[in-house]
Amino acid sequence: MPDKIAIEKKVLSENDLLAQELRTKFQENKVFVFNLVSSPGSGKTSLLEKTLGLLQDKLNIALVVGDVQTENDADRLIQAGGKLVRPIVTGGSCHLDANMIHKSIQQFNLNEIDLFVIENVGNLVCPSSYDLGEDMKIVLISTTEGDDKPLKYPGMFRKSSVMVVNKTDLLGFSDFELHKVKENARQINGQLEIFELSCRTGEGLDTWIDWLLEQVILKKKEI
Repeated sequence: MPDKIAIEKKVLSENDLLAQELRTKFQENKVFVFNLVSSPGSGKTSLLEKTLGLLQDKLNIALVVGDVQTENDADRLIQAGGKLVRPIVTGGSCHLDANMIHKSIQQFNLNEIDLFVIENVGNLVCPSSYDLGEDMKIVLISTTEGDDKPLKYPGMFRKSSVMVVNKTDLLGFSDFELHKVKENARQINGQLEIFELSCRTGEGLDTWIDWLLEQVILKKKEI
């Protein structure tokens, strides 16, 4: 057991060093970067499809899309209008790491990018341990899941800056309670910013888009 722990610490240490290099590159080019995480099926790709549709004429957006076996999500984002989309097929790994992102950004001119999106593998455990050089993690949860998800996966909610609650159009069709998920999330992380929206109906998307634009503008103003 001690040998296993030592190896895990070494891997994470190497990842953190490379993540800091990535963060420096992103900061030098004033690119706002977020790492989108969720359970499978919560709607990460749907949210990014809507985001591309509403922002692709206003911002230069690059996306790195992680999946275990297919490039299906990357293909969806290209069809949604994404011009700079790079898939990462992990071949079984339950998360993206800094080395994967480092290899992917070689294909981009960061100086021409305003917003860099990392769509992580659908998992609320492993991705919480891996820094990818992002400005923030954004955790997405849907109303088809349990409202106790933040309590079950506290590490992810503790390390995230934003929680997006998707599929609000389905509220009332299950026992999921919006006030409870927000209460549970803030019990873990009192600083979480929370958005409520429906990718299907479009409700709440304007607030999400306005916030993203604000983050990009703030990043451009950083010295």
